Amino acid sequence: MIDFSTELGERALRLLREETVIWLTTVAQDGTPQPRPVWFLWDGRSLLIYSRPKAHKIHHLEQRPQVALSFNTDPDGSEVTVLTGEGHIERTAPPANQNLDYMRKYRQAVADLEMTPEEFAEDYSVPVRITPIRLRGF
Repeated sequence: MIDFSTELGERALRLLREETVIWLTTVAQDGTPQPRPVWFLWDGRSLLIYSRPKAHKIHHLEQRPQVALSFNTDPDGSEVTVLTGEGHIERTAPPANQNLDYMRKYRQAVADLEMTPEEFAEDYSVPVRITPIRLRGF
């Protein structure tokens, strides 16, 4: 369990609540880390992202559920926040357009993609649950 009462933990919690993009790193079959920015919804214990079904991250997670999550640093690179944990397909999560909290957070971003919420949910139809286990940074 991550201790969010430390200075680093408090920063991580603030970022999880306020940021709109987090870097998700999965591991390819050859062991190469594969980072990519993703939208996410923090529920206080885990993150929910939505993915395209044929995205490489889906295959990676099916083979190796270990992930790292990181935020952009401050301009001089002195605030590093990295979470590590596990990810899996979350078959019981609602589609993105029916997830009110997710749509509240990303409605404008979806519109900026020139998509309706329904089109986004159809295109990004695979919900992924990421459970952070450890926190590191400085």
